[in-house]
Amino acid sequence: MNFLIITHVKHKLKDDHYYGYGPYVKEMNIWNAHVDHVEVVGHKIDEEITRIDLPYTSKVRFTEIPQISLTSLKAIFTSFFYTPIVFFKIIGAIRRADHIHLRCPGNIGLLGCIAQIFFPKKKKTAKYAGNWDPKAKQPRSYRLQKWILQNTFLTKNISVLAYGDWPDQSKNIVSFFTATYRKEQIPEIKKSTYSMPFHIMFVGSLVPGKRPMYALEFVKTCFDQGIDVKIDFYGEGNQRPLLEKYIQDHQLQEVAVLHGNQTTETVQEAYKKSHFLLLPSKSEGWPKVVAEAMFWGVIPIVTPISCVSWMLGEGSRGILMNLNLESDVTAFAKAIKTPEILQKMTVEGQEWSHQYTLDTFESSIKELL
Repeated sequence: MNFLIITHVKHKLKDDHYYGYGPYVKEMNIWNAHVDHVEVVGHKIDEEITRIDLPYTSKVRFTEIPQISLTSLKAIFTSFFYTPIVFFKIIGAIRRADHIHLRCPGNIGLLGCIAQIFFPKKKKTAKYAGNWDPKAKQPRSYRLQKWILQNTFLTKNISVLAYGDWPDQSKNIVSFFTATYRKEQIPEIKKSTYSMPFHIMFVGSLVPGKRPMYALEFVKTCFDQGIDVKIDFYGEGNQRPLLEKYIQDHQLQEVAVLHGNQTTETVQEAYKKSHFLLLPSKSEGWPKVVAEAMFWGVIPIVTPISCVSWMLGEGSRGILMNLNLESDVTAFAKAIKTPEILQKMTVEGQEWSHQYTLDTFESSIKELL
């Protein structure tokens, strides 16, 4: 089988191996292990390999395309000329493929969605890694991708993998998940001692969409109210200088630590030592870090976006935030006064997350292929 991946993920080349964003590559390596040949249509950048990058374990044919971006007038202007080139490169790759795999949402995913319409007999899957909630406010291009993918007249012979279980979906939409750990890694049910100091984690990019500054303000407010908390940030992004300044201005060096991008093993050890995960994101698909946290017995404190409320059992497996600092801190302060409820959340979170292992994930992918 010739397996084609159409993706917006940026790739790096080192020693004849292509690298990409670790969680994405780790997932694609599972798909690639069950096919004969892999072709990737994507953008290549000349940057150093970082801790967050991983290589494809299968040999891939890489079809390089220019970057399509709409973030500035200059980018829009150049993308106008690049788009036909990218589109026809995608068409050429689809002709060579037996199975088309679209990674959405994204600009390249949108072009892939349009291109696949002309190949109704080809087998396809699409992984929509964003928020599939029909009521969510999203960019026009995201809504267009969702419309094309679930339109059974335009899009044939496809399984669209979406996070969450939403009503009134077309027959080609498959409620899906993602996973990090194998079945043999399932630990014993954790029984935490919920007493101060409380250890909190933030795992994700330090960018506005993840709201790391809100997480820092949340911890500072807790600390000011006499709650002994510490927070460890794992991730990098353009808001790091802002966080560093806030920590320095408010003398929070003993309360908040920025670790930057770390290996999977380092983050895993941090999960084992933490009480809570704090993730006040603006948007998510399936927030993998939430499932990872619950796998190790960490209680998520998260915004109720996408399928998060479902993941948290509407609040029985974690704490849902409303992004009002005063009320969120009040809810947290109330929760830590009842350790037996926190322990119940820990147990239920582990029991739920232990269903979603890489073994189950791989079995599902085999069926799709």
